[in-house]
Amino acid sequence: MNIDNALLKKIETLSSLKIEEDKRESIINQLSEIVNFVENLNELDIGGYEATFTTVDGGTPFREDIQSCDENIIKTIIKYAPNSDNGFFIVPKIIE
Repeated sequence: MNIDNALLKKIETLSSLKIEEDKRESIINQLSEIVNFVENLNELDIGGYEATFTTVDGGTPFREDIQSCDENIIKTIIKYAPNSDNGFFIVPKIIE
C-alpha cells in the first residue's frame, strides 16, 4: 500500500488531527514503514494453524462472583462520602 499526501489527508480527517506541513513527509515515511512491516505478515504460511482466542486450554476459567468485602469497610467509606443514600454515592448530574 502506498501512503501519499491524499491518503494522509484522509487519515487526518478521519482521526480529527491536524498534521503540520513540515511534519507531513516524516509522517508519510513512518506510516509507509509500518504498513510495509505489517504486509510482511501476508507472507507467513499459517495454513496448518487453527485460530485461537485464548492460550488457556478449555477457555478462560470463571470464578464465582462472591462479595468479599467486609460490611464495616463499606459503611466506613460511605460515612466519609460527601453525599450518599442507602449505601450508594450521590453525584451531580453531568449528562442532560
